[in-house]
Amino acid sequence: MSKTTASSDLPPRVRRLLELVYGVEGVVGARVWHWSGRIAVGVRGGTTTLPSSLLREVEAAVAGLRQPDERWDFGILESGTEAGSQG
Repeated sequence: MSKTTASSDLPPRVRRLLELVYGVEGVVGARVWHWSGRIAVGVRGGTTTLPSSLLREVEAAVAGLRQPDERWDFGILESGTEAGSQG
């Protein structure tokens, strides 16, 4: 399945979330998990990206999508984790 086909199957909010995450400089991979009341975002940065600053930038980039009653978690993906997926 191509990335274009896969992204068109995503709910609009998750698609927008991934667009914002990939818009952060240094992000080379991302994965989003979502279920009722909770969202988790995993990112992988380039070799020159500091994980702590990358997480802060990603969190700031998606702040506008957050709902008051949701719990959001952010983390760093290990190398080799599939990018651009929804779980």
